[in-house]
Amino acid sequence: MRPAPTDTDAWHAYLAEGNARQARKRVSADVILRDQAGRILTVNPTYKEGWDLPGGMAEANESPDEAAVRELCEELGLEITVHRLLVVDWVAPHGPWDDQIAFIFDAGTLSSDLAARVRPHDDELSEAVFLSAPEAADRLRTRQRNRLNAAVRAIADGGSRYLRDGVETW
Repeated sequence: MRPAPTDTDAWHAYLAEGNARQARKRVSADVILRDQAGRILTVNPTYKEGWDLPGGMAEANESPDEAAVRELCEELGLEITVHRLLVVDWVAPHGPWDDQIAFIFDAGTLSSDLAARVRPHDDELSEAVFLSAPEAADRLRTRQRNRLNAAVRAIADGGSRYLRDGVETW
């Protein structure tokens, strides 16, 4: 039986029970970070095959933009500002993984001096390099490549993109 909303403790317990049964989504947050030549920062993770955009998984109760800022600080020692949302991609369940929501944010352009000093700061990354968009896309797996290409289009036209499993829908 549903309690009356005026019984605050019982109402909160009722809502918490419902919350505990609802689905949880994994959330990733990556960034497009450029150097003065317009090249895109690309990283080589040590814990999985292939290259990626800098960023990572959000922790419990962490917003996607905060996750991106935290991950770049931890992995690259960079204190970035997220400027705007470029891409949201719903990723279907695959392999052992449940579905996921992947975000890509625009993190702007680094000064030449700072870009020249970008290096991995922990053992999760083996390399960090700035590449042209086509070179970066060539190193990424298909889903990430599609997100990168959508993000580049969003930067060019000032919009944002929604993808479903790596495919732009609108």
